[in-house]
Order: sequence, then structure tokens, then C-alpha cells
Amino acid sequence: MASKQMLAAVAALMALVFLPTLASATDHVVGDSQGWTLGFDYAAWAESKQFTVGDTLAFKYASSSHNVAEVSGPNFKACNKAAVTSIWNSGDDRLSLDKPGRRWFICTVGSHCQLGMKLNVTILPATTPTPLPAPAPAPEPSQP
Repeated sequence: MASKQMLAAVAALMALVFLPTLASATDHVVGDSQGWTLGFDYAAWAESKQFTVGDTLAFKYASSSHNVAEVSGPNFKACNKAAVTSIWNSGDDRLSLDKPGRRWFICTVGSHCQLGMKLNVTILPATTPTPLPAPAPAPEPSQP
């Protein structure tokens, strides 16, 4: 009987340790209420956020006017549209941040990138809470 109680206690402890990590992923709407558009300071926006593995970037924009393209760091700086590694154009693109490091995004329409429609983010490793010490085993009931 004590082993069932111990298993229940361990399961409850595991839920307390791991569920907050799973529930802590954030959905970042790029540009907040303005979305992915011209005339927005994406560098300042990114600096005000913390991006962690498991988070999502949501690019919302008029698909007839913009797109989202992923590029390397040097191509981001140069707004090099010819070196795109991935491109999205649905107007409601959700990109998972699945590993730590840096990612760079630009709009390849016209001169939008040169006009500031570009975003770079640094993704931090997922944080895990410090595990709590295991509870002391319950004393065995005394036998008369």
C-alpha cells in the first residue's frame, strides 16, 4: 500500500516540476497589434522580449503586400533577398523557435527590408525549474 502512495507522490512531484516548463511557452505576435508591416521598429520590439526554446513567432500581415523570409546573419545585415533559406507568405505564419541561437527574418518585397522590415531574435535555452527535494518516505505503521 505504501508503494502506491509513494508512486502517487512521485507522479505529483513530477507534474509540479515539468508542467510549468511545458506551459511557459510564449506566442510572440511580431509587431504586437501592428503586426509585420512597414514603419515599425522591430529591433526595439525584439529587445523588449525574451525568446525561449518552445516559443512561437506569429507573423501577421497582408499576404498581398509582404512575406517572411529567413536568412543568415550576414544576409540579414545586407538585406540579401537572393540568399533566403525559407520563405512564408500566408499572412498568418507561425514559426516555432525549436533550438537556442539566433534567427534572422526579412521581408523580400521591394525595398521593405532596406526600409526596416527585418527582425532578428536570440533564442535562449528552455529553463527548467530547480527540482524540489524528494519527500521523506512515510513511516511504516507500527504493528501491535
